[in-house]
Amino acid sequence: MATARTTQPPLGETELPKPETPLQEAWRIFQKDRLALSGLVVLVLLVAMAAAGKVLTEWVIVFDPATVRLPDKFLPPFSSVSQALIPAAHHPLGGVYLLGTDELGRDVFARMLQGSFVSLSIGFIAVGISVTIGIILGGLSGFYGNVKLGLISVDTLIMRFTDIMLCFPTFFLILTVVALLPPSIYNIMIVLGLTSWMATARFVRAEFLALREQDFVVAAQALGLPESRIIFRHMVPNAIAPVLVSATIGVAGAILTESGLSFLGFGVQPPYATWGNILASGRGFIFDAPWLFFIPGLAIFIVVLAFNLVGEGLREALNPRLRNKG
Repeated sequence: MATARTTQPPLGETELPKPETPLQEAWRIFQKDRLALSGLVVLVLLVAMAAAGKVLTEWVIVFDPATVRLPDKFLPPFSSVSQALIPAAHHPLGGVYLLGTDELGRDVFARMLQGSFVSLSIGFIAVGISVTIGIILGGLSGFYGNVKLGLISVDTLIMRFTDIMLCFPTFFLILTVVALLPPSIYNIMIVLGLTSWMATARFVRAEFLALREQDFVVAAQALGLPESRIIFRHMVPNAIAPVLVSATIGVAGAILTESGLSFLGFGVQPPYATWGNILASGRGFIFDAPWLFFIPGLAIFIVVLAFNLVGEGLREALNPRLRNKG
């Protein structure tokens, strides 16, 4: 009866470990940066808070951010709910205002929950719009830069338009456009996206100019592959690293800009609560009810700092020069 034999490598030879993929290598380097990792943890908690805020304040109304209870106005954090208004047993937190109440007796914790979803969705959608525009214009400028449109090239036309957009102070441009449009959360998203694509376009153009001369792109062109396949299959994935870093920091900038607009009264209007308009409503009571000012201000500071830390960690993990230096 024949017995099965196991094949073993020859003496002195060992099996080589599998090489890391670029994504695995970037994640390994990212994990070494404790500040970036802590920022990622904060962002995961923020996303969970935003999802919970959407569910608990709009779909299954456990916390009602719009309910006015005038007898309970200006209560500090961890104060008890007035039993005449709502029994403690029927309150989701056992009859306690976790973050206090505002000038109308509204639950600040409920408003912060709702505001987390609104602020985060504004940041992500605005950055999604800006990244899409930036990739399209930057890709066209980098790939078709030498194509002439009359007396001017595609690259010159797009880059001069980008320079014109960069000449305007972004915040005041946004403020002017928002003041002319009817107040709406969707208008805020669109305006922020349409006025913040310039850096992404420059990043993508620079990457496309470098990639256009690489051997794999030249070989793909020699094989007669369609230009759309060359761009989206070969060039965009290799140019996306600086875009991810820019987008991560851009979300923080969009949240900060929306907060500034809401603070000035041009942002998202009631009944929606955002961290910016919560901060704006509390500025008049900074000495009487300081929690109305410091709680949303601290939340904005922590979230913007977390996005910047994650962006810095991604920059070091995805940049080969910084990776080799580390």
